[in-house]
Amino acid sequence: MVRRTDQLKEAVMATYVNPDSARTDDAGAIHREASPEQQAVEQRLVDNVVASFGACDDARLKELMVSLVKHLHSFIREVRLTEDEWGQAIDFLTRAGHITDDVRQEFILLSDTLGASMQTINVNNQAYQGATEATVFGPFFVEDAARIELGEDMAFGAPGEPCWVEGTVTDTDGKPLADARIEVWEADEDGLYDVQYDAGKRAGRAHLFSAADGTYRFWGLTPTPYPIPNDGPVGKLLDAVGRSPLRAAHLHFMVSHEGSRTLVTHIFPEGDPIGFKDTVFGVKDSLIKRFERQPVGTTTPDGRVVDGTWSRVRFDIVLAPAGV
Repeated sequence: MVRRTDQLKEAVMATYVNPDSARTDDAGAIHREASPEQQAVEQRLVDNVVASFGACDDARLKELMVSLVKHLHSFIREVRLTEDEWGQAIDFLTRAGHITDDVRQEFILLSDTLGASMQTINVNNQAYQGATEATVFGPFFVEDAARIELGEDMAFGAPGEPCWVEGTVTDTDGKPLADARIEVWEADEDGLYDVQYDAGKRAGRAHLFSAADGTYRFWGLTPTPYPIPNDGPVGKLLDAVGRSPLRAAHLHFMVSHEGSRTLVTHIFPEGDPIGFKDTVFGVKDSLIKRFERQPVGTTTPDGRVVDGTWSRVRFDIVLAPAGV
């Protein structure tokens, strides 16, 4: 026996959706086109929500909210979002909120894996006269990293192959920038950041300042690929869509200097098998560098004795002027 609710649902669908207007896209998904009457109902709602921001005195906030509503409603209408799918989305966001804390930021992971973080970086760091390209910030920066002097070790006992990192900091005219603040941080050879072991632990991160001639140098670790935290809702989403959680191997930099645009970037080892399959889309050609592995017994630049192999890399940093 057909339930009355099913009959009502069929009647509504017959009124607002033309069953003969179904189309199949290139991926094989079936979409139903809404009838003109249904489109009018949906557009009235969009217009009403947009009008609700009419009294907003903050012009930028109003612009953001109006555009957000239009794009959000456009998505819902384009894919004909079901109520069950909407409920699953709300549950996903709820779980992302529950797992987020002072160390774990699931919403940054979500933004990263959708390319939203990288696109925001692109929009806000426009190309300028050879300035070093920016990339994603990531969820594991902390403010209280120790200061090291030039040539000292930022690993602080974190496991991994030692790596000598050196370069210069200049402006786009080639002028050396003295006392540029350089924040560096990275995962260890097991693919974990210090705060993933213990919120109060500090290793594999530090800050230093460029010399009077703009040069800098320090010991770190040869970067290795690692997965983003994938035990939460973002990890389950990646698994559901057949994507790897692996990040390309990298070393983080944040470089600032008075009068310059602050640069947040990474460098990536040449030949990394993950490369442009980086799950947060952070790799750029200009940021791929040659990490040259040195045989056992090779003399280090500062005379340090290394038990085993080590690597070295050069990364010359060019800062754009502030405000561009």
